[in-house]
Amino acid sequence: MAAEALQRWARLYQAEAAFAGMEEGVRKQARQQLSRPLWDEFEVWLKLQRAQVLDGSKIAEAIDYSVNAWKALTLHLDDGAVAIDNNLIERQIKPWKLGAKNWLFVGSELAGQRAAVVMSLVQSAKLNGLDPWAYLRDVLARIHAHPNHRLEELLPHRWRPG
Repeated sequence: MAAEALQRWARLYQAEAAFAGMEEGVRKQARQQLSRPLWDEFEVWLKLQRAQVLDGSKIAEAIDYSVNAWKALTLHLDDGAVAIDNNLIERQIKPWKLGAKNWLFVGSELAGQRAAVVMSLVQSAKLNGLDPWAYLRDVLARIHAHPNHRLEELLPHRWRPG
């Protein structure tokens, strides 16, 4: 069962590799034509396998986790700008995670949460080719007057200097 699941994942990633240099709209269309059927088959297969394994087993937990997270797992199918996984982000935050023990006494839980938000914004700005400090200076100067219903405009992938 695990070998079959890995083969299915490999086919999904092979398809995704073929879309690497495409423009977002073209990538979305290619995903709809090539990847969506693979995902649909995978979901059916997982549900069939789940019916054959014991509740409480590790494989049951893995299948349940995947099926319950299906919307998040397949989010990239409907947006050519979204990656198939978050591996790039995981690599970006690894140094921060490794330093977490060093920052254990940042002051309070709220201070730690705020530091994490700032670190996430800095890394996202870098990923979008922005100067993080210019981005943060601009957003912090504008955010108090920016309409709440349009906050997404200030995210690094949508930000335009003010």
